[in-house]
Amino acid sequence: MTVERGLVVVVEDEHAIADVARLYLAEAGFGVHLARDGDSGLADIRRLRPVAAVVDIGLPGIDGIELVSRLRRENDWTPVIFSTARDAEVDRLLGLELGADDYLAKPASPRELVARVKALVRRSQVSAATEVLRVGEWEVDAARRTVRVEGRPVELTATEFDLLVQLMRRPGQVFSRSQLLAEVWGIADYSGTRTVDTHIAQVRAKMGSPDRIRTIRSVGYAVQA
Repeated sequence: MTVERGLVVVVEDEHAIADVARLYLAEAGFGVHLARDGDSGLADIRRLRPVAAVVDIGLPGIDGIELVSRLRRENDWTPVIFSTARDAEVDRLLGLELGADDYLAKPASPRELVARVKALVRRSQVSAATEVLRVGEWEVDAARRTVRVEGRPVELTATEFDLLVQLMRRPGQVFSRSQLLAEVWGIADYSGTRTVDTHIAQVRAKMGSPDRIRTIRSVGYAVQA
């Protein structure tokens, strides 16, 4: 089978789930490497430099949250999707705050997993040829995928970056949560989650000047010019 989309590392200790993920991702054109515990998964991501990683939170050895936390401390921003059987809101929010780009609750449809991986890889790789966005002291180079605040570099995850670009391309325009989910995540329905709100909070914290991203009550968000 031809690998067209790059390598995905799947860190999952449940063999049946890992094998299904490998089958569907391979059929979609990805190369797939499986790791069965957190320590080997961390080493494999460092070594293989995949286009994305799918990481279970509840792993033998170091857990998925610690795995991603170590990557981010090393300035490794490999796009990551967390998966977990635990349904606690704190797990989801903590995972996203530590630098995950997306979140899937088990049992997840393998087709949904593939769709999420495709969307995440697309977001991390697509750039506008020469687009540089400036709003106040914020500057985003869409081609180089760099962010600066008053000349200071700021590290964002792939999803945080694309969310910021979406808002900064139209300063003053109010985007609803459903619009942002469709434009940034490429998914029409995330009902019952706080994904957009959590990512907005993370962007505000990293960028400073939190009032520049306004919350429009019961509607959505806008960047103030």
